[in-house]
Amino acid sequence: MVATSVREDLERDLGCLDLLGCIHGLNERDQVVFQLLQQAEEGLTVDDVADRMDCERSTAYRSISRLLEAGVVVQEQVNYEHGGYYYVYRSRTSEEVAHAQRLLNDWYAAIGQLIQEFEDRYSRDLEDREKEPIESCL
Repeated sequence: MVATSVREDLERDLGCLDLLGCIHGLNERDQVVFQLLQQAEEGLTVDDVADRMDCERSTAYRSISRLLEAGVVVQEQVNYEHGGYYYVYRSRTSEEVAHAQRLLNDWYAAIGQLIQEFEDRYSRDLEDREKEPIESCL
């Protein structure tokens, strides 16, 4: 279930993998792919992930792409001896993934600024409205 507000996030029981959803907007399948990559002893190809997830290659690739974009997975090129290459994917370390504190601090600062702008704008409007004469509706 995807929360639609901060209040909803605070009211539900969050697990550690929910961090990936809350901070990076990753869905449940993406979180499962992250776990799969994290548990693998070596990097996995898109085909490996698709086989283990029992899904289409394109579905596995979309999840891996979102994980790459979020910065929680890295892509490594493996070269064949006689030319050519393929990519494997692995999760970043827990320390690298948990950089969420910095993201939260940035978000908190931005929201704090928006709140201040809101208060400044609407508190002035209230003061201006209080100075205006009240007109009767009759």
